[in-house]
Amino acid sequence: MASSGPLSGVIVIDLTAMVMGPYCTQILADMGADVIKVEPPGGDNTRYVSQGPSPGMNGVFVNVNRGKRSVELNLRSEGGKTALRALIAKADVFIHSMRAQAITKLGFGYEDVAALNPQIVYTNCYGYGRHGPDRDLPAYDDTIQAECGIPVIQQLLTGEANYVGSIIADKVAGLTAVYATMMALFHRERTGEGQEVEVSMFETMASFMLVEHANGAIFQPPLGPANYHRAVAPNRRPYRTKDGQIAALIYNDKHWSAFVAAVKPHWASDEFATLEQRAHQINKVYGLLAETFLERTTAEWLALLRELHIPAAPLRTPDELFDNPHLKAAGFFETVETRDGPVRFPGVPTWFSKTPGHVQGPAPTLGENTREVLEELGLKVDDKDSVDQDDIHTEGLI
Repeated sequence: MASSGPLSGVIVIDLTAMVMGPYCTQILADMGADVIKVEPPGGDNTRYVSQGPSPGMNGVFVNVNRGKRSVELNLRSEGGKTALRALIAKADVFIHSMRAQAITKLGFGYEDVAALNPQIVYTNCYGYGRHGPDRDLPAYDDTIQAECGIPVIQQLLTGEANYVGSIIADKVAGLTAVYATMMALFHRERTGEGQEVEVSMFETMASFMLVEHANGAIFQPPLGPANYHRAVAPNRRPYRTKDGQIAALIYNDKHWSAFVAAVKPHWASDEFATLEQRAHQINKVYGLLAETFLERTTAEWLALLRELHIPAAPLRTPDELFDNPHLKAAGFFETVETRDGPVRFPGVPTWFSKTPGHVQGPAPTLGENTREVLEELGLKVDDKDSVDQDDIHTEGLI
C-alpha cells in the first residue's frame, strides 16, 4: 500500500485487540503510518462480533483495522517471538493491550523491547493503570462506564441508570492513546529518546467525566456535588414540536434576547434575563421552553432558529449520516474497493493543508500479510499454512 499523510514512514507494531487500541492505531494508519497488526492464531476476537460480508470481516473490525497489515504469529513459539523481535528492531512504536503480567511473561515487556530498540515508543493500553490496587482487574466499556459514573449521571438526567449508547470508554481511551503516543514521538524527534507510555481506560474516563462534573467538588471544602447541574437537568432533552422533535440550545444572552423578542413567550420576564439567572434555575427554563416548542412544527422552528443564528438541529439517525448533505459536500466518506466489494468508510475528520490523511486501504484478512512482512525482514516461512509454529528462521537480519 502506498501511504501518505503526516505519519508516512512511521512503523507501528500493533498488538492490540477489540476497540480501544485498534481505534488508536486506525487513526495512525489513516495518517500514513505503516501499522502491522500482529494477531494470535485465530485472530482478534473483534473479527467475529458483528455482521459482515465474509467470516472475520464484520463492520466494526473492518472499520477500526482499515489500512493495516495483518501478521499472524504464535508468540508462545520461538519462531513467533523471533519474528516479533525482528519487527521491533525496525519499529517506531510498539503498542499492546495485554495485561502487564502477560506481555512480560511472553518476553515483550518494556525493558525487553527497549533492549532491542532503545528509541521505540512503547504504549500500554490497560483497563486500569498499574499504579493502583485494581491494576489486574479485567475491564470492558460497560464496566468502565459504571466505574466513572456514567450510569449514575444518566439516572440524574433520565430517571434510570443506563449506559451511553456508544462504546464511549473504548473510543475516548483510544483517542487518548493517540495523543499520548504522538507526544512521545514528538519528544523522541527532539531528543532521540524513546520511552514507555501508559494509557488506562479508567483513569482516562475519570478525567473525561470530571471535566465538567467535578464542578464544585474540586474546591476545599467542596462547594457542591460532583455533577454539572445543566448537563443533568431532567428537562434537558430534545424538545417536542407539533410534528416531531428538535434539538436547540438557547444559551447565551444574545441568543436568549433574540429568541424572546421573536417568539414573545408568555413566561418571558426579567427573571431569566441573564445567563447567570438562567443557570441557577436551568431545569425550570428547559421546562418553559419545552412548552413553547410545542406551538410550531420542526421545520418552522428550524427556519426561525437558523435565522436568529441559534444552534438547532433535527434529530437524525446514524443511518442518515451516510446521506448527510454536509458530509457529502465535505468529502467525508471514502469508498475503498475490497475483496468483498466496495466499502464506504467514515473518513478522516481532520484536515491538513500539506499532509492530509485518508483511508489508506481495506482491513486485512487474518494473516494476509504474514509472508510479505516477514520477507521484508529477511525472515523466511517454510510453510505458509504454519506461520504460527517454530518454522520461521532468520536470514540476513541486520
